[in-house]
Amino acid sequence: MNAKRTAAKEAGPSASKEIDAKIRALGGWRGETLDRLRAIIREADPGVVETVKWGDVPVWERDGTICTGETYKAVVKMTFARGASLDDPAGLFNSSLDGNVRRAIDLREGDEINEAALADLIRAAARLNASLKAAKPKKR
Repeated sequence: MNAKRTAAKEAGPSASKEIDAKIRALGGWRGETLDRLRAIIREADPGVVETVKWGDVPVWERDGTICTGETYKAVVKMTFARGASLDDPAGLFNSSLDGNVRRAIDLREGDEINEAALADLIRAAARLNASLKAAKPKKR
């Protein structure tokens, strides 16, 4: 499948429905956590676009990838595409700390989510993406 066709299929309402289905299929604490993270992302940046990539991974984008919502047996992981460039005064990043670009937040069953700090991080990621897009030279 070519990349343009894949991207078109994966963005917008169909992607949102796929994410809805994934949350329902997960159920339990992982489904509840992913659903809450999704709500925080959408509240923090109402202009975010939901996509699904790499088979079934929810991705939230605005001028580029903001973050992903991966689910594993023991964690729900939010990976911020440019997390290493973001200030994290609340210390939310607790995974993928050795990389030069990404940073992640691993949430385990029973973990509390600092919603205000997470919303700030999401908005900062969106601002960073917008600034990088604005700095790119325009193609002629």
